[in-house]
Amino acid sequence: MSTSYEPRAGLTCREADWSGLRVLVAGLGVSGFAAADALLEQGATVIVVDAAEAPAADDEGPLAGRIKILEILDADVRMGPEQVRSLPSEIDLVVTSPGWRPDHPLLVEAADRGIPVWGEVELAWRMRPRVGAAPWVTVTGTNGKTTTVQMTVDILRAAGKRAIAAGNVGTPIMEAVLDPTAYDVIVVELSSFQLHWQRSLSPLAAACLNVAPDHVDWHGSFEEYVRAKARIYENTQIACIYNVDDSRTEQMVQDADVVEGCRAIGFTLGVPGLSMVGLVDDVLADRAFVEERRTSAAELGTLADLQVGTQAPAPHYVANALAAAALARAAGVPAVAVRDGLRGFRPDAHRIAEVATAEGVTWVDDSKATNPHAAAASLAAYPSVVWVAGGQLKGADVDDLVRRRADRLRGVVLMGVDRDQIATALARHAPDVPIVDIDSTDNDVMDLVVQAAAEMAQPGDVVLLAPAAASLDMFAHYGVRGDAFAAAVRRHLERSC
Repeated sequence: MSTSYEPRAGLTCREADWSGLRVLVAGLGVSGFAAADALLEQGATVIVVDAAEAPAADDEGPLAGRIKILEILDADVRMGPEQVRSLPSEIDLVVTSPGWRPDHPLLVEAADRGIPVWGEVELAWRMRPRVGAAPWVTVTGTNGKTTTVQMTVDILRAAGKRAIAAGNVGTPIMEAVLDPTAYDVIVVELSSFQLHWQRSLSPLAAACLNVAPDHVDWHGSFEEYVRAKARIYENTQIACIYNVDDSRTEQMVQDADVVEGCRAIGFTLGVPGLSMVGLVDDVLADRAFVEERRTSAAELGTLADLQVGTQAPAPHYVANALAAAALARAAGVPAVAVRDGLRGFRPDAHRIAEVATAEGVTWVDDSKATNPHAAAASLAAYPSVVWVAGGQLKGADVDDLVRRRADRLRGVVLMGVDRDQIATALARHAPDVPIVDIDSTDNDVMDLVVQAAAEMAQPGDVVLLAPAAASLDMFAHYGVRGDAFAAAVRRHLERSC
């Protein structure tokens, strides 16, 4: 670890000497507030800056509430765009929120001045107690992180362990670390933004589920994005879990500097080799965490244990379950707990969620498929699809997605600001697939989408909302988009009765 990453020697646990440390916290969102609060409690001198204008005196919103609390605790809170242009003169450490890009002028100035920059995850790791801290199990990937984290928590709880989901999902990581509850395991979802700033985490087990182009605007290049994801494996103690079908994740493990004795464990939708978990027919099989793994395997469950609704579990959902099983097994749970945890698990809304089935057509909401990699995985789950796609592509290329999944398309309904890019890819790789272009952005857009999809669909088809794009051109977030789709489906079916 570079000494420039250390503002003061020995800041490795909550009981260290934080007093008088001069810290600038960049951003006053949930993570920034939690970081400032924790530092103040340890006696640090804290300045908080945020580009937002200061709320009015009578404002009772969350931002105003955070400011009031921090000022009561003697933080120096500075609001407005002029406050984020340069650093104050005497600062020992900058703690940045995930949304702040590395090329932000304030962070660049910190680097130029040799001032360490930590993310809130790095700070949370260093705020763990010296004795009795819960081990972390960490998960990243372009897609599937939240589902895998939640599955892992359910498996751990089925084994009787006190486990919590934290980070990008569930409880903020700082809150989980400072919680007086004696957790046995904290399962942490980490984004590439968070991993960019981490240096000292040492998880019990870590997994990178997959890597595909995303957030290139934040990182500056795909290579930097991959490099950030790879930090998930640094200093891992027991097991680095990688995706056998994604060679980049295996290379990350090979390149990682891990604790001596840490093992590489693969997960695969095929028959597992040595030190892997995978599928043997419909059985989830473990050849990694059994003593006689050269000649035998442990049964962790079956595909039937994963089924939700009438459809068989999608391949990427099965892959997530295998990754979760490997993480939990690395934490010492028995095979039966894997089965019980997965059997009781229910994914969050808008993730391959079956909305309705009528006249042989199944309607599925996967609005969470906000990039081409996620949409490709969703389309792979069904042999014949009327695909509902479009929105903000954020510079992503959809050519490979369309080329790989063209043979599954009955038809396509396009919406959103970047729909022409998808139409161009379809013309190139699936010229015979019918397309309906919905150029409306009115409140009834989903009714138009659903009507067009219904006219294309035939018995046995799946009408799949897997947009491959973000939603902010038309909806507040992907959940609102999914809700609008489901509501329009229900209205259509009611009218059809």
